[in-house]
Amino acid sequence: MSAPRKSPYAGGPGADVVLHGTVGPGFEEVREELRRNFTERGELGASCAVYLRGQKVVDLWGGWKDASTREPWEEDTCALVFSTTKGMAAITAAVAHSRGWLDYDAPVASYWPEFAQAGKSRITVRQLLAHQAGLPALDEAMEPVKLADLDYLAKVLARQAPAWEPGTRHGYHSFTIGWYLGELIRRVDPRHRSLGRFFQEEVAAPLGLHFHIGLPRDVPDSRVARLQAIPSLQVLFHEHSLPTRMMLAFLWPRSLTARALGNPRSRRLSDFDTPEYRPLELPAAGGIGQARAVARAYGSLATGGHELGLTPATLAALTAPPVLPTRGTYDVVLKAHTTFSLGYTRPCPTLDFGPNPRAFGTSGAGGSLGFADPDAQLGFGYVMNRSGLHLMSDPRARALRDAVYRCLARLSGSASRAA
Repeated sequence: MSAPRKSPYAGGPGADVVLHGTVGPGFEEVREELRRNFTERGELGASCAVYLRGQKVVDLWGGWKDASTREPWEEDTCALVFSTTKGMAAITAAVAHSRGWLDYDAPVASYWPEFAQAGKSRITVRQLLAHQAGLPALDEAMEPVKLADLDYLAKVLARQAPAWEPGTRHGYHSFTIGWYLGELIRRVDPRHRSLGRFFQEEVAAPLGLHFHIGLPRDVPDSRVARLQAIPSLQVLFHEHSLPTRMMLAFLWPRSLTARALGNPRSRRLSDFDTPEYRPLELPAAGGIGQARAVARAYGSLATGGHELGLTPATLAALTAPPVLPTRGTYDVVLKAHTTFSLGYTRPCPTLDFGPNPRAFGTSGAGGSLGFADPDAQLGFGYVMNRSGLHLMSDPRARALRDAVYRCLARLSGSASRAA
């Protein structure tokens, strides 16, 4: 057996880790795999949760929420999850669709007339939520004061011209998809709430989620884990599974990749884990929450979304085969083959979510992951505070996910033999 790869980070709790929480009968392997994340894969602090057929069967946490103080990760610890936020934010579009406020195949401009500027009049909601709109980057440099002003942000978004003919290609709209979806929700909601507020009132409250898109000022710092990330340029000198073409494109400031991933500008991922950014609504990359909240939300979607009032038509749309761009699945931002639909990543070479093709979810920069598997009626959530170096399939999240499916297979086999 080969030795574990050396991590570019300082040490975590390792073999001294103490895991807390519960696992249901038959899911003990998930706990052991989480332990291996600490002993073999450089985990610092993390939590993992699984809902099966509406019931919580895994709820585990351990490690440190702060590397400098070694404060333990606790039951109520939250963490920044970057693009795992996209999947949580996309639930707001699903709710709006179920209420008849939003048609996935209608032009965005039918709800937001100003959006029609610069040749965008025919872009549909479906294309926007599938990263096909050609809007992964903004010409204007964004910073917190601008992002806090939703009216100003809407004007910037509306005047942006597409980088390609919408519907022909796709490219990861790393930040912009959240801002565009946020303004779309403001337009279709009869009360014109921001996406963060809509999410709290219409999704988090009914499901009892501790997950925020825009961290409230009254949430104490002690509840939020501190992210540990290495500088962006230092990533180039460590072994990783990021596409080489993407890394090279990122080094060229004028490339679409650099413009999409580098605005707002940062030196490292942890720059977004600061008091300046935490209160902002960044629906594509700024969510702060718990693994059990992510798993609970996806568990609801996997079992029909009844608590949220989702209709069968909405669930059918979420699980239907994606409508792909006409020129194929090569992502012109990430420089890899990807598949997206209605705000979610769908099974593709970079992220498969397990054995079932109707599954959908999102992963976050650094390693977090959430997904729903309607065939297994499964919701999964993994949240951590040490950033990894993989594009969409971090080894820590993958190990936990694979353990869950092995447990399901054994339980299914036992049930079949008993029958």
